[in-house]
Amino acid sequence: MSSVSVVRSQSLFQITWPLFIDLALHFLTAALNTFMISHVSYQAVAALSVGNQIFDVSITLFNFVGIGSSVVITQYLGAGQRDVARKVVQQAVGFNALIGLAVALGVLFGSTYILQLMNMPEHLQAMGLTYLQIIALCLLPEAISLCLAASLRAYGYTREAMYVTVIVNLVTLLGNALLLYGWFGLPQMSVAGVACSTVIGRLVGVVLLLWLIRQRLGLKLHWKDCCLFSTDIIRKIMKIGLPAAGENLSWMLQMMVITSFVALLGDKMLATQSYFFQISLFVMLFGIAIGLGTEIMIGHLVGAGELDQAYHRLLRSLKIGLIVTVLSVFVVVLSGPHLMGLFTTDAIILATAGHLFMLSLILEPGRTFNIIVISSLRATGDARFPFRMALLSMWGIAIPVAYLCGIHWGWGLVGVWCGFVVDEWVRGLTMFWRWRSRRWEKKVLVQRTAPANQAH
Repeated sequence: MSSVSVVRSQSLFQITWPLFIDLALHFLTAALNTFMISHVSYQAVAALSVGNQIFDVSITLFNFVGIGSSVVITQYLGAGQRDVARKVVQQAVGFNALIGLAVALGVLFGSTYILQLMNMPEHLQAMGLTYLQIIALCLLPEAISLCLAASLRAYGYTREAMYVTVIVNLVTLLGNALLLYGWFGLPQMSVAGVACSTVIGRLVGVVLLLWLIRQRLGLKLHWKDCCLFSTDIIRKIMKIGLPAAGENLSWMLQMMVITSFVALLGDKMLATQSYFFQISLFVMLFGIAIGLGTEIMIGHLVGAGELDQAYHRLLRSLKIGLIVTVLSVFVVVLSGPHLMGLFTTDAIILATAGHLFMLSLILEPGRTFNIIVISSLRATGDARFPFRMALLSMWGIAIPVAYLCGIHWGWGLVGVWCGFVVDEWVRGLTMFWRWRSRRWEKKVLVQRTAPANQAH
């Protein structure tokens, strides 16, 4: 079966549910890692914190090639240009491998300076240095894996990418248990054990993904081919990827600034935000998964020149996404007190979280609205407009409103989160106006040269 028919033969649900599980496992594994290392000591958790932040920033950097290549691949497949799509896979892997190697070497040899820059307490620096230097070894395979997984999803093989994530997480968690708790007589390696199991899991993942690329796409990657870069292909990848990465980076920096506002409210409000955000992540997953699934489908449609179908595909996905999000938010609101009770019994934290859960009835539909429409615009090649609007809204609306309501007017943590509500709805409605204007039709990256249902 051709790659085009793989996507065309699947419904939004068939494409999306593996994406949801894939994303959920990434979030859940990070939480389980922290939970397992907390049984060793809280100092060990603190030592991991800097290394994990560096890892997260690296993922954001690597993702710009993965996001860009995925959109370019879907459009070439939709246009029937499968040979060019395969070249995009090769060059994306090669380009991201070079970035991964540079970042890995930078972290490996600059780890002492990084820890000092991040104000790591002196008594934790030895432990933090060990973790950071070992974790640097998995940055190269992680950079390659992100492109391989994005390529599989672009071809419609979302379940295969999910299976790899399942196996990687199982290997990592098993490695944690063996090396943290000293099962079967193995040494108890503390943070070094967590780092080693992470590296092993990533190496297993990249091997499995390379095998799947060969089995499903019939593409055996050779480094010589991966490093023969085409200026046109790299330019198209960066045209989509750089604005997407910039938007994600802006969101992370915005979150840091707003968290600094929350810190002015005291440690209990910081803890409340941390607990609430972890629960909110799982509501966000529905919107993110539907957004990614819709992005894949629309990329194929615009590549095939079926712009009207792409236009209505977004409208259907948005309706589904909003219904699913509203239902999931109601479940979270009703179960919120029980969920928070797993973390704390503090009356002030529980009461404040209760107000935040009510606010999420407004916030989360707006966030889903935003995520799905932005993903669809990006799939067409219209990536710069969402990025510019993100900068304007996050820094011109979210942060000022958060400070005004939360700090200046004294509404507390709920007031701070009002900034997020206004930002998400302003951006979401603006993105929807952009979609309805159909200006994205002029941003399509690939012109169709062969029938989309061409046999291969």
